[in-house]
Amino acid sequence: MTIAASTELICFVILSGVIITGGLGVILLRNIVYSAFLLGGVFMAVAGLYLLLNASFVAAAQILVYVGAVNVLILFAIMLVNKKEDLKPIKGLQVRRLLSGGVCAGLLALLIRVDLTTPWPVPGPKAIGEKATERIGEHLFTDYLLPFELASVLLLMAMIGAIVLARRDVLLTDVGTGDSVDQGLIEKPISPLLIDKSKS
Repeated sequence: MTIAASTELICFVILSGVIITGGLGVILLRNIVYSAFLLGGVFMAVAGLYLLLNASFVAAAQILVYVGAVNVLILFAIMLVNKKEDLKPIKGLQVRRLLSGGVCAGLLALLIRVDLTTPWPVPGPKAIGEKATERIGEHLFTDYLLPFELASVLLLMAMIGAIVLARRDVLLTDVGTGDSVDQGLIEKPISPLLIDKSKS
């Protein structure tokens, strides 16, 4: 095995380990902020795998869209919708965990079966270099136009949902004093600080 092949294998093992441990941390940690940060790390590691596949444009799009947009949007939604209330116990939580764990285990078994039964070409196809971006653009606006537009609508809906949730999270009472908060102050326009009194 050459130095390049061994280096690529080591990078693949490291990135795969980061993806697996980060994904487990996303679903197992109780602190949702830590889960969101780990999700960003998983997205970065996936971009590293794309770089190993000579898909530099897809790696850059992964970082820009998922890390720079989706993950930041999730973090903003979490930090804006920070409700100070205790979580109520959920009925049938164990049954839900068993069902979701069974679905995830089934998907994992399906992926392993596909991996073992598919005759993967080794080595893979040659990289087309600078024409990769053109080919991706052609496929996005011809063969995959509908999924591309649906992804755009999904991102827009997520952004609107985060704004609505953040707008709704207005405390009715002051946390420090316990007095009721004048909700009209939120809607009233703020008068400018510098007013020309000579005109009045």
